Amino acid sequence: MLSGKQKRFLRGVGHGLKPVITVGKGEVNEALVHETAEAIAFHELVKVKILESCLMDRHEVAEALAAACGAEVAQVLGRTILLYKKAREPKIELPQEKK
Repeated sequence: MLSGKQKRFLRGVGHGLKPVITVGKGEVNEALVHETAEAIAFHELVKVKILESCLMDRHEVAEALAAACGAEVAQVLGRTILLYKKAREPKIELPQEKK
């Protein structure tokens, strides 16, 4: 589970990213989940764009993709989602929570 500080950090990192995944009419299907899982495994932090043709709610899309890929939702802003999953060899160093 990401803390607020970690989500804020990821939003800053993800701001300059271009969307890697696009969700359209097909909505969340097996092929999209597979493609997203591969992208997250490679990039660790992925921006997803939801097109107008997608009939699902943006929060439903975010939760469905995150659950299917084992990732966490860092942000839902407009029709853009930011997903994060820590890699085996992390590229992004998250700030630690204070204990």
